[in-house]
Amino acid sequence: MDVLVLIDKLDDLVHNAKPVPLTDQVRVDKEEIYDILDQMRATIPEEIKQARWIVKERQEMLAEAKREAERLIGEARDQAQREASQQEVVKLAERQAHDLIEQARARERETRLGAEDYADGILENLEVNLGKFLAAVQRGREQLATRDNGTGGTAGFDQTG
Repeated sequence: MDVLVLIDKLDDLVHNAKPVPLTDQVRVDKEEIYDILDQMRATIPEEIKQARWIVKERQEMLAEAKREAERLIGEARDQAQREASQQEVVKLAERQAHDLIEQARARERETRLGAEDYADGILENLEVNLGKFLAAVQRGREQLATRDNGTGGTAGFDQTG
């Protein structure tokens, strides 16, 4: 399940909680909160695993682009050496080798930047999700603290952690 969906569920649970008469506090079923928090704990590691997979894929793409660039450079050098017997042919081979090297570098650069952008987008999404999760948890804790300060009790919650 997506962390954002769980955050929305937690927010709805607090928002739709029954009010405590004559106060601005609400009653929330702690089992429901614990269930949603357990689901969040199970979901977040999966999203982190996905982000790690993306980083690994990016590294593999970069390595493949580098191997391809090296292969192209090697081919260009080989071709230049084979054609070195004639002055004009040598100049042509050098221009072609240079073009191949530039193409390989451009392709490697484009692949690397694309992979980095993709990984950054996933990590940014994870960061946003974690921020929303933390904000929802903080709102819940603040509401519980506000309620507890008004009634003098802890409503069965352990506030030590």
